[in-house]
Amino acid sequence: MLRHLTSRIKATGPITVAEYMREALTNPVTGYYVRNDMLGPDGDFITSPEISQIFGELLGVWIVSEWIGAGRPERLQLVELGPGKGSLASDVLRVFSQLQSVVGGASLSLHLVEVSPVLSRLQAQKLTGSHSREADAEDKPVYRRGETAAGLPVSWYRRLEDVPTGFSIFLAHEFFDALPIHKFQRTQRGWREVMVDIDPEKTEQLRFVVAPSPTLASSTLVQADERRAHVEVCAEGGVLVQQLAWRIEADGGAALIADYGHDGTKTDTFRGFKGHRLHDVLSCPGSADLTADVDFSFLRRVAGEGVACLGPVTQRTFLKNMGIDSRMQVLLRSCSDASTRQQLIDSYDLLTNAAKMGERFLFFCLLHRGRLAHPPRPDGPKLEIRKKRPAPPPVAGFTELSFS
Repeated sequence: MLRHLTSRIKATGPITVAEYMREALTNPVTGYYVRNDMLGPDGDFITSPEISQIFGELLGVWIVSEWIGAGRPERLQLVELGPGKGSLASDVLRVFSQLQSVVGGASLSLHLVEVSPVLSRLQAQKLTGSHSREADAEDKPVYRRGETAAGLPVSWYRRLEDVPTGFSIFLAHEFFDALPIHKFQRTQRGWREVMVDIDPEKTEQLRFVVAPSPTLASSTLVQADERRAHVEVCAEGGVLVQQLAWRIEADGGAALIADYGHDGTKTDTFRGFKGHRLHDVLSCPGSADLTADVDFSFLRRVAGEGVACLGPVTQRTFLKNMGIDSRMQVLLRSCSDASTRQQLIDSYDLLTNAAKMGERFLFFCLLHRGRLAHPPRPDGPKLEIRKKRPAPPPVAGFTELSFS
């Protein structure tokens, strides 16, 4: 990967941080996500669904709640972006199987957007066992199909736009933070883009440089009223959120985005992880995970007024609103093994402790405006609802609810 990048820079000049991330993470031959199984204790990082099944169960309850709040549509597409090892989807489907008396009338299908061949095989094994098969041609929109033990259809795609239209609930857990970002620096001559170049003193190493003149990205992606001195903008994430917003506005549904993030306040968050430790982002490209905190203020702005945006709220707030304390009490009462009880307590602490994951992760929601009695509008009056129409139920996770 380093030889590939240095050859490219020698031929065409410094590359953007977005180009660097895209190559290092998703290059079809040597990209980090393409070649590696990076999740879990033996990988480079661990995610909430791998820590405790409670996390996925509560997201499953959230999905059921949104389906009910939307009027129980006959068809429900569950779409996950970047599904990891399939643990979150597996836990969500278990909730649906346990709530058959509630959701039994819905036609459910699972759609996974995944670019990694390694991870897609792990997902297939976890969700469908031996009941999946790859497409006979690489250029087909659905590159793998299968079904769960209960007969639920599962499909794999490389792009969101290939997922069929229809009422859908989208999940994106630790997905947006890995999308390529552009970095910009305020200078005396205006905004300039931060680029990746070869270090002239150490030709086998890369370094950051500031572009001497404006680039297309620095001229279009930085807001005119921006007050920070350093800004990261994920244009690809903005495009995805717009796609989600258009689909929700047209077909109904919701999207839940959970990630490291901030609400337009942070500056330099670009970092690497290898072996559960911080790693120099320019060292050994392709061997480590690269990530940047999600700017939820940017996602809210590009989503537009066709959908309602809720949050971000902290993971601690979301999980507590969804009833994690009640669920923990039930599990602890039914658990007699001391080591298992301690594992439950430790995982709860890791997920909710403010000094750990509790406040580092944020939850952000896109909803069809019809789901809210008084949808918030950034500019202008609130949408009025006729008096004869009953108010929709509260949105789970973003308002305090209790589930029995």
